[in-house]
Amino acid sequence: MTNSTEDLAPEDQADLPKHGLLSRLYTGTGAFEIVGKRKMYYAIISVIVLISMASIVFRGFTLGIDFEGGSRIQFPAADNVTTEQVEAVYTDTLGMEPVSVQTVGSGDAATIQIRSEALDISQVASLQNALYDTFQPEDKDGVPSKNAISVADVSETWGSQITKKALIALAVFLVIVGIYIAIRFERDMATAGLVALFFDMVVTAGVYSLIGLEVTPATVIGFLTILGFSLYDTVVVFDKVEENTRGILHLTRRTYAEQANLAVNQTLMRSINTTVISVLPVIGLLVVAVGLLGVGTLKDLAVVQLVGIIVGAVSSIFFATPMLVSIKERWGPVAAHTKKVLARRAERAGAAAGTSTAALAGSVSSPRRTAEAPQPGSRPTGKRNKKRH
Repeated sequence: MTNSTEDLAPEDQADLPKHGLLSRLYTGTGAFEIVGKRKMYYAIISVIVLISMASIVFRGFTLGIDFEGGSRIQFPAADNVTTEQVEAVYTDTLGMEPVSVQTVGSGDAATIQIRSEALDISQVASLQNALYDTFQPEDKDGVPSKNAISVADVSETWGSQITKKALIALAVFLVIVGIYIAIRFERDMATAGLVALFFDMVVTAGVYSLIGLEVTPATVIGFLTILGFSLYDTVVVFDKVEENTRGILHLTRRTYAEQANLAVNQTLMRSINTTVISVLPVIGLLVVAVGLLGVGTLKDLAVVQLVGIIVGAVSSIFFATPMLVSIKERWGPVAAHTKKVLARRAERAGAAAGTSTAALAGSVSSPRRTAEAPQPGSRPTGKRNKKRH
């Protein structure tokens, strides 16, 4: 006796009563066709990847001062000081525009930060004098002083070293991930998982390029962090796929793709809950960083994590498992098994159609034969009744 719709073949599930969206999400009965529509998702994902790569190639990234080098000027911001006023003083003094001017923090802790090209000693002295004469910044004791204006030179060498180490860490991470999934699951799952990670990296980087967000060392750190989240969600789905497809080649009721789609449905609500729970604190961090503290490092870290978590959740649901099925069904025993199951269904459908036609013809030409056929639940008659007498 069947206790769950999970044990029913797709053609049998079509006759079951339909449930609401939330009910199907929580029960995970396989009602959402994800793997079966993988070509549509491949097309959408391909467009997203192409847009991201085109933006990376032609638009590039907005690199922070740690990667490009330059000078950073910072001083306490009074209540009436605006970034437009500071930019005007900088331009009038040096005859060029700064790279960026922003207010960091709020209240008494607010500061004005100017990012510019590398300045020489005479330019720094002229700018300090102009800023002090215009805004009279105060030191920590509340006394107006030129020392309240700090100037720091940042070398691009430090940023290049960070980039090099990040790329090495990324390569090591991908190698270890591939080996782990291949040992824990199988080679095809390792391939699909790494392709999904590639999608996550390209799209997250593409979003940064499209929007023009500044890339800082905190961005690089957050970028490496989100890869772990995406991998975690993908491995959870693969674990369910492995459980559902265990021994599938010895059965002919369902295909590998249908069992994989069922696994995605069974973990769909979990993926959504995990994503929401992960996104909420990141949004809180973003609100605190931008709205309250104005700390650029926290903002950079929060933005890349927010984008990466959403992209990782999408890839684990709509890309990783469909890619696994495509790899499996291209060759090998799974491809042969799928053909066998589909052929068996076609044979059953043909037999059922033939039986229905024969029954209809019999009811028209031989009414006595139809009447003599026992009905479901009817009691036997004839010889057994005679023996009682």
